[in-house]
Amino acid sequence: MNFTDKGAVTMDKSRLYYQLPYVKSFMCTVEECRPGKDGTWMVALNQTGFYPEGGGQPSDTGTLDGVLVRYVCEKDGKVWHQVDAPLEPGRLAEGVIDWERRYDHMQHHTGEHILSGLIHRRYGYDNVGFHMGKDEVTIDFNGLLTMEQLEELEDMANGVVWDNVPVEEHFPTPQQLAALDYRSKKELTGQVRIINIPGGDTCACCGTHVTNTGEVGIIKVTGMIHYKGGVRISILCGRKALLDYRRRVNVDTRISNLLSAKPQAIGDAVEKLKADGQDREAVIGGLYQKLFAFKAAACPESGSPLVCFEEGLPPVRVRQLCTLLYEQNKGNVVLVCSGTDETGEYAYALGSARADMRPLSRTLNGCLAGRGGGSALMAQGTFRAEAESIRQVFLAEAGKLPI
Repeated sequence: MNFTDKGAVTMDKSRLYYQLPYVKSFMCTVEECRPGKDGTWMVALNQTGFYPEGGGQPSDTGTLDGVLVRYVCEKDGKVWHQVDAPLEPGRLAEGVIDWERRYDHMQHHTGEHILSGLIHRRYGYDNVGFHMGKDEVTIDFNGLLTMEQLEELEDMANGVVWDNVPVEEHFPTPQQLAALDYRSKKELTGQVRIINIPGGDTCACCGTHVTNTGEVGIIKVTGMIHYKGGVRISILCGRKALLDYRRRVNVDTRISNLLSAKPQAIGDAVEKLKADGQDREAVIGGLYQKLFAFKAAACPESGSPLVCFEEGLPPVRVRQLCTLLYEQNKGNVVLVCSGTDETGEYAYALGSARADMRPLSRTLNGCLAGRGGGSALMAQGTFRAEAESIRQVFLAEAGKLPI
């Protein structure tokens, strides 16, 4: 069977991934070998079990006589295998498929059928996009769903999995196809391959699937976002769903131990931790305000530039102190820096109510290996220089301002 369109086929027994979808290794003869890209080679075989990329499903990978098969595609009616070394035509070779990857694809493609079919049946939405990635499968629908609706659909989909019904493959005649209610993304010509899952889906498809729905194991929705007027749903099935669940349990356990809370209570514990942190930040903010008020009171009002160095201030507090100083006229231009000569880096805030700080900031950045910018009232960033150099350059350049 050779697929000339997504779902349309012509008969070709050399495509073992359709004839024997569970084939893990096979013998073949090399028919052609051409130079490919980046030092690879493109090989055509008399028969192949490697599925070529198509219909949202990635290609298989594996080896041909121990040579790595990186990618498989279909072009000009042939299946081409991208390999790391040339294989001479006429050579008898053994193909070995990366079965874990292939079976992941079979589980996920079947799981996608079940969920897409149920969404189409229940809400009339079409699957308008399908991508099988390394970490998740995404499905795009042209209609909106709520999380409550999606959870109900997830339960229904897993019911089809646990019923362990057969995944049926049919090749209807044109007359039978015309009378058949099936999903398809486009108008198809030629022989069409229909995948039917009782209670789940009827769809034209060119992918690989498991034989019975029970092999999918579980269909788990991992996320949903609004996308192009509809929704994009992320799912995991089978082995990858297990690995994801294991990872999440490990993370939950770690958080549970750190918070000294039972796993089922970590949400409440995190909310309490966040609230406590906000309370502490409010107290710390009040203390900083008092500290900065004392520092400002110690500085006389001045019409000259003022530079102030303080250790251990986060950038938000550097800005806060700078604002307080220039608003209280402690300098016509104020520079506040926090850092050490040991690290060689200082966070800075540059402010004035009398001059545009943007040109001065650019000048200082150029002289002091700085980065940053801002508004006319205030600029901020970092300098890579020592304190005395910062002081001298600032006083010299700020003194040039026509204030």
